[in-house]
Amino acid sequence: MLSKEVYEYLAEFRYQLRRFQKFSEEAARSQGLTAQQHQLILAIQGFPKRSVVTTTELAERLQITHHACVGLIDRCAEGGLVTRENNPEDGRSVLIRVTSKGLKILEKLSEAHLEEIEKIQLFRKAKQH
Repeated sequence: MLSKEVYEYLAEFRYQLRRFQKFSEEAARSQGLTAQQHQLILAIQGFPKRSVVTTTELAERLQITHHACVGLIDRCAEGGLVTRENNPEDGRSVLIRVTSKGLKILEKLSEAHLEEIEKIQLFRKAKQH
């Protein structure tokens, strides 16, 4: 049987996740984006070793279907957040890149998110003492 402390730990973890998610959703809205649009441009810019990704890679990173990912890319492209370019290594796919407009918004959001993460970490440290 698990201890009460384990349940408290798990409950606190879920609570902090949800608080951070709510913060993230509100921060994205303040910049004129949906949470999903923010996640998409972050997934592109934060992709390991590259700043361009395929739709398949994005769908995997976002844990959504390929079809849903294409729709999200379309909406981001309409908003000037991303561009598509032909994939020189595979003519059947395209590469998605964040635009300078998308990067400016992403930088603001990322700075705010880093500050929020720091607050959570400071709160946890204070709680432990």
